[in-house]
Amino acid sequence: MVASPTVSVKPPSASPNSPAAPVRAIGFWGGLSANLLNMIGIGPFITIPLMLSAMGGPQALLGWGLGAILCAFDGLVWAELGSALPHSGGTYHYLREAFGSAKLGRLFGFIFLWQSLLLGPLAIASAAVGSAAYTTFLFPHLHAGQLTAIAAVVCLVNTALLYRDVGSIERLSITVGALVVASLGWILVNGAVHFNAKLAFDFPAGAFHLNHAFWVGLGAATLIGVYDYGGYNNVCMIGGEIKTPQKTIPAAVLISIAVVAALYVGLNLSILGVVPWRAAMQSRTIAADFMQTLYGRSGGIVVAIMILIAGWGGGVACLLGYSRIPYAAAACGDFFKVFARLHPKGRFPTVSLVFIGVASAVACFISLQALIDATIVIQAMFQFLLQCLAVVMLRRRRLEGPQTFRMPLYPLPLIITALGWLYIVVTSPPAQIAIGASVFLTGAAAFLIRARIQGTWPFRTA
Repeated sequence: MVASPTVSVKPPSASPNSPAAPVRAIGFWGGLSANLLNMIGIGPFITIPLMLSAMGGPQALLGWGLGAILCAFDGLVWAELGSALPHSGGTYHYLREAFGSAKLGRLFGFIFLWQSLLLGPLAIASAAVGSAAYTTFLFPHLHAGQLTAIAAVVCLVNTALLYRDVGSIERLSITVGALVVASLGWILVNGAVHFNAKLAFDFPAGAFHLNHAFWVGLGAATLIGVYDYGGYNNVCMIGGEIKTPQKTIPAAVLISIAVVAALYVGLNLSILGVVPWRAAMQSRTIAADFMQTLYGRSGGIVVAIMILIAGWGGGVACLLGYSRIPYAAAACGDFFKVFARLHPKGRFPTVSLVFIGVASAVACFISLQALIDATIVIQAMFQFLLQCLAVVMLRRRRLEGPQTFRMPLYPLPLIITALGWLYIVVTSPPAQIAIGASVFLTGAAAFLIRARIQGTWPFRTA
């Protein structure tokens, strides 16, 4: 943290604790647990087989390693932006302030809102769909339609659960977060006791030939790894509800990345050291299969239940963050006014929460792999790359306040982060890139139509 004599940026609405704004009720542990729940969630328990398939062997661990490095540098970007502009809605405010809220920043902010209306439900649905897959370990006769229905119901239940003040949500988040970390710890201990290095490092022939297939496979594995680490920015999305945000947001972002990176490396080594990777690649419930290998059916059931809780908690945390984005845009006058409504007592966004929650239930009918790919590629193409430039623009405009976090070794983390996101994009399937481009173009078109009707920039004639 560094002190700065520059002028701080005020929230877009009233003072933080006025009736017109959300209440700052979430402290460090609440912010950290919101990140951890979103990061751990169901991700690593459903993507290990996808990672192994992407690279054809345990060399897929490189994807988690490269993903961890990219997310660590990107975490510095989020920490600086979240500390300088601690408002609910996160990126929406970063882009507006960095590029000018009257012109280009307004366009970028709207396009971020546009992509979030799509990606938010997709990200939340991926947690629910992945969690539902683990119910097949408990009830093997469930078919695909039933699993989809379960996932959709979970999204609706989570919406109802979050329809309350953030103080009670913080207590729930801390409790479930502690349980999730403890569950991972239990898996790691058992994996260490029964670890077989020959299984864990049973690389196939040609595993490290640096040909085109290797680099494309590594890109796909890194994309999945980034999806697993995703969620360290959740505290930024609820920035307007964080106490002492200039300190709490950077600490929650950076500590959560370090904790989860260590847990993920241990988790993957633990599983690959017990379950042969060729069998793991075919599993839909890899963590439960791992524990069943060690302790039989009862051990698998216990860990399956723990993972269902983890996936549910991740979905809750993800919905909490994304539900604040339409609210932020509406509060600034860039979206339908009804989305700016706050609960009269709890002072949390109501319409925004319900809309994202219901949309996530609908998104559960999309395949899991498509959900993961679309979520990361679209964000990388627009949001994450623009945020790197936003840091540069905000530093030039000197919009930091006292105690604002400043990333070390600037601008090196920005360069590494931007190159990492570009690598993921260029190694992605052309169809995913086309979807990302279409989201950007349709968002820009919607903005221009709205601006033309309202007579605002770039159609203002005054």
